[in-house]
Amino acid sequence: MPAVARTRRPALRGRLFIVRRSGVHGKGGFALQRIPKGTRIIEYVGEIISWREVWRRYPDEADADRQNHTFLFEIDDEKVIDGSRGGNSSRWINHSCDPNCEVTGEDERIFIEAKRTIKPGEELTYDYNIQLQERHTPAVKKRYLCLCGARTCRGTILAKKR
Repeated sequence: MPAVARTRRPALRGRLFIVRRSGVHGKGGFALQRIPKGTRIIEYVGEIISWREVWRRYPDEADADRQNHTFLFEIDDEKVIDGSRGGNSSRWINHSCDPNCEVTGEDERIFIEAKRTIKPGEELTYDYNIQLQERHTPAVKKRYLCLCGARTCRGTILAKKR
């Protein structure tokens, strides 16, 4: 009997989510199984760099004519994780104003955890809550436009000004 050729599929057993096209923004992370509330889903990883290096690498981030699209995650006032360098699939988890995940930090490590139970096939999201010192003018809000579609959408991925 001849050998049967089988197509190889990526090993999905044990994985909590997969990256695929998203209706929110480009790519997104989608649950492969039920994820209980409180589950640590993934660590946001990448190269840890200074803000000075961020501005050197991404000088056009201040360009008001385009929407920001980088994989930067602020650790503190001095350090940032650049997920585009040595990052993992956590960088594809999109923003939502009504997220099902939340961010927790331990020292210089950032984790994405389930804020509530997540159903299979549901897109993983967390509130980016980007904080800017500058005034949130309409042009700034346009640069940080939110496309989450939540009933409670605030129209921007920026944190509310206090």
